[in-house]
Amino acid sequence: MKMLLIASALLAALPLAAHAADGEWKGTGELGFAASRGNAKSENLNAKLNFSMEDDTWKDNFYATALRSKGNVKQTTVVNGQVVNITDYQTTANRYELGASAGYKFDERSYLVGAVRYENDDFSPFDYQAVFSLGYGYTAIKNSRTELSFEVGPGYKRYKPLNGDSDGEAVGRGLVAFKHQITDTTAFQDTFLVEAGSNNTFFQNDAGLVVSMNSRLALKVGYQVRHNSEVGAGIKKTDQLVTTNLVYNF
Repeated sequence: MKMLLIASALLAALPLAAHAADGEWKGTGELGFAASRGNAKSENLNAKLNFSMEDDTWKDNFYATALRSKGNVKQTTVVNGQVVNITDYQTTANRYELGASAGYKFDERSYLVGAVRYENDDFSPFDYQAVFSLGYGYTAIKNSRTELSFEVGPGYKRYKPLNGDSDGEAVGRGLVAFKHQITDTTAFQDTFLVEAGSNNTFFQNDAGLVVSMNSRLALKVGYQVRHNSEVGAGIKKTDQLVTTNLVYNF
């Protein structure tokens, strides 16, 4: 809880660093829900909120995501000396993540960026991960249809492994963000994040295809891959998530 309060305070403070900026904040909200009943019972909810602002001086971003699912889980137990298969309805995913970055521009392409990210995942190798970094950003391409930017720099991570004590280490953070407007109504987005340390390297890639229905509403199909290089016994290193969401622009 203490780490969450600290991270939340920093997350709130970063966008406020641009208080003198004249730019307009823009936001998007995503929501996806699926439920099944009958022979199988399951519920899945994922949501994302994103705010961004860019002007001649600042390039800032704030986001929050949540994922929760429940479903039938088959388990094997022994009753009176016999192996019995039972089905239990329980939570199978429960994760939320907060992140923010504030970039101060040196010119149209180069900027200094401070970033923070906090995640809590009940089904990952870590109870939580919190990363703070300072680095250099560069916008390689920016026109009416395509944008490509890179960020790299050192940082510090606090984390707590499952069934372990909290620890910390220096990390190198890298980010690649790509957007391309394929047609007037269809866009492709891809963001790759890596946090590399001596004890664990984490990377996440989010790819999405967005189809606009009007100026406010869109449909988005997303594919996410998350990977931790060091995990405990019986825990997979890679998680994948496919989503279909309704997007609202404001």
